[in-house]
Amino acid sequence: MSNFIQTLNDAWQRTHSLLCVGLDPEPSKFPGALAGRPDAIFDFCRTIVDATAPYASSFKPQIAYFAAHRAEDQLEQLIAHIHAKHPGLPVILDAKRGDIGSTAEQYAREAFERYQADAVTVNPYMGFDSIQPYLAHEGKGVIVLCRTSNAGGSDLQFLETGGRPLYQVVAQLAADKWNASGQLALVVGATFPKEIEVVRGIVGDMPLLIPGIGAQGGDVEATVNAGRTANGTGMLINSSRAIIYAGKGDDFAQAAAQAAMETRDRINAFR
Repeated sequence: MSNFIQTLNDAWQRTHSLLCVGLDPEPSKFPGALAGRPDAIFDFCRTIVDATAPYASSFKPQIAYFAAHRAEDQLEQLIAHIHAKHPGLPVILDAKRGDIGSTAEQYAREAFERYQADAVTVNPYMGFDSIQPYLAHEGKGVIVLCRTSNAGGSDLQFLETGGRPLYQVVAQLAADKWNASGQLALVVGATFPKEIEVVRGIVGDMPLLIPGIGAQGGDVEATVNAGRTANGTGMLINSSRAIIYAGKGDDFAQAAAQAAMETRDRINAFR
């Protein structure tokens, strides 16, 4: 059975892409043809996935955008569709879960058994016993928030502890103590390329999920230079809104494909 890290490495090599397409469906932004349809969220996301898959190495659905519209069943359908039609492209459930062990067990079951995600994002604020239940699912990826792309991340992540910022402590723990399964990765925002470089130095070749290059304005060249591994991979560089809402009309799929291709090529230019 292949595991998340192996699948990800294979995808990077096979697709020659580091692009992760984020799926944040907001029905108010859908083209008119989908308006009012009960399965609009699935149809929109499926169409985006099929259009952008040639240029992506992973997909990242954000669970809140489905749950807020009572569309969890459409999220299940979507992940099943990606696995069936685009095998080998890992699906990361962006849920940012963080709770005590017994509750984390249920969140892990939700991510890996109900939704069949290949990896899930988690919040390490409650410590290792809140992450451990996810690691019990063999072969599944656990992506730990480290240095997030939002401005307020600095409120806590830059607090000094033991003479260095908290985000560096999280990176060190992930690299040295928490990665017993070998399936850990870290979230580090593209809005902070200097910190990407610091984290890369701490964790070696551990994969980094890097949001923030699209609507949040992160610099692609600085991101790639800071985060790539020796073989030019090591990053899931995520873009969501800038790709999925590239077009407003009935040609939204073609617009998304064009935006995905251009983003992939921009990333590759600096690898």
